[in-house]
Amino acid sequence: MAKFDSSLSDFWLDNTSGTPVDLTAYLTDVSGLPGPRNLNEITALGDSGSKFHPGLQNATPSISGHYDTTASTGPDVMLGALRTHTGALSLEYYPAGKTSGYPSYTAECWVTDYTISSTVGSHVTFTASLQVDGVVTKGTVA
Repeated sequence: MAKFDSSLSDFWLDNTSGTPVDLTAYLTDVSGLPGPRNLNEITALGDSGSKFHPGLQNATPSISGHYDTTASTGPDVMLGALRTHTGALSLEYYPAGKTSGYPSYTAECWVTDYTISSTVGSHVTFTASLQVDGVVTKGTVA
């Protein structure tokens, strides 16, 4: 089984113009992908145990990292604008890097929360919560 260091991971998110922007240099954590799916309970009165039927996917990934105000590419400029954007945007996640044959995860999503955090004795950080619109698609880097 191949193992990968997180330094290889890449994360891209569309800006308000629909252009993919590489946020990798600012991030310290990407989590929640590919995400959960709901299971609908279909247990009948006479069943001796619970039974389920697959339901909808409901992925809510989050990203966090170093606060930066760099124009057009910094997370503060991008995520601040996307929090109030009126259309879904594309995300691309490459947990093992963008090397041919490695997995990729893509989806359309919304930015539901963008929070800046300042703590005494530490640098300023941010966290953003995303809501996938539809499903997360697992692919392979070409």
